[in-house]
Amino acid sequence: MLSEWWTQAFPQVAYARSQPGAHQMLTLVGYDICEPRRLQRVARVCEDFGMRVQYSIFECHLDESKFERFWARLQAEIDPEEDRLVAYQIDAKSAKKTRTAGTMVCTEKVVVYLV
Repeated sequence: MLSEWWTQAFPQVAYARSQPGAHQMLTLVGYDICEPRRLQRVARVCEDFGMRVQYSIFECHLDESKFERFWARLQAEIDPEEDRLVAYQIDAKSAKKTRTAGTMVCTEKVVVYLV
């Protein structure tokens, strides 16, 4: 059995530890940003609201008002003539039916000290 610190540092799936709450939705957010500075700013906003699961895909558990704040911040960072944002909102019942295969290893912001 894996120790608790290991599973916290390296979760296999982002939503395995928690499901969206009654008033939350699992929101998948993806982006295609043309300019590197805008790309960094958009990624930082996404990191404030969710967990990176692919290079430009984030999973977020958000209620409607928090999603609206998130979406407004994202729109403020992009150039709508060059960039694209997409958000898919999945209700809690459907999110429980999500399937995954393979291992997700996200090395960002993870520090592990082995002694």
